[in-house]
Amino acid sequence: MRFLAIGVLCAFSVFGQTAKTALDKGTFEAYLRHLLSIPKEVQIQIDDPKPGPLSDLKQVNVHFTLGQNSEEETYFVSADGKKIIRGYAYSVDKNPFQPELDKLKTDTAPNFGTPGAPVTLVDFSDFECPNCKEEALALRANLEKTFPGKVRFYFKNYPLVSIHPWAKTAAIAGRCIFRQEPAAFWKFHDWIYENQSDLNPENLQSKVLEWAKSANLDGIQLGQCLDTKATEAEIDKDIAEGKSLTITATPTLFINGRRLVGNYPWQNLEQIIRQELDYQSASAEASDKCCEVTIPNPLKKKQ
Repeated sequence: MRFLAIGVLCAFSVFGQTAKTALDKGTFEAYLRHLLSIPKEVQIQIDDPKPGPLSDLKQVNVHFTLGQNSEEETYFVSADGKKIIRGYAYSVDKNPFQPELDKLKTDTAPNFGTPGAPVTLVDFSDFECPNCKEEALALRANLEKTFPGKVRFYFKNYPLVSIHPWAKTAAIAGRCIFRQEPAAFWKFHDWIYENQSDLNPENLQSKVLEWAKSANLDGIQLGQCLDTKATEAEIDKDIAEGKSLTITATPTLFINGRRLVGNYPWQNLEQIIRQELDYQSASAEASDKCCEVTIPNPLKKKQ
């Protein structure tokens, strides 16, 4: 179910002579179903209008749901309700990724790198996902080595339980280990991705406990945490955050709020991070220049 035409802005008449109010949700829904050829099995929820990034347009979020799958689109509606824009609207004096940054919460997430670094990466990942494995191993091998002191990485659990039967149990185990010894989480993270193909719903817990013994963790404490699913609420919190960001696939990585869906090769990620560092440096330089005051010096010779 792919409704979003990314980067395309289309303006058109919505309500014609039948509009009764500035936003008639029934008419709006009927128009969208016709425009996008959406079958009746798909449920559509239209949020109330709220202030948009442009003063003369209201923002309306529309949610499309079919079974366990869901997507969200953003529309901008004119004051009279007769024109809409489908796509994105930006204000150049604001961070284009601020809506994503406002939703990303990293205070309790496993992390590595430099506090206060100019580039922050937040990764929503699934321990059973092959693409997540490739991305995770590449980031662990290259990120800090290539950008020492310049990056901070946060891990978020987003197990796709409908297709990955042991992913959520693995996520619970990871948070149990993080509770017991935060630094050990990254050893677990690397181990479970490296051994992904050998794991299944039947042997996962025994394999994790076997690994924990080799890592000198408290196996009894870990076993109790797994048996009681003591950290499941933490996983559910990550999942809820991911849904608020309309994440539908893993891995989904945010680099200073910029969304990247899928496994990007390291050379592409490196280029994006370098561009972000250049942008941050240029922005800081421009900010400094804006506040410089140059006092003329009559004793200085002119060239």
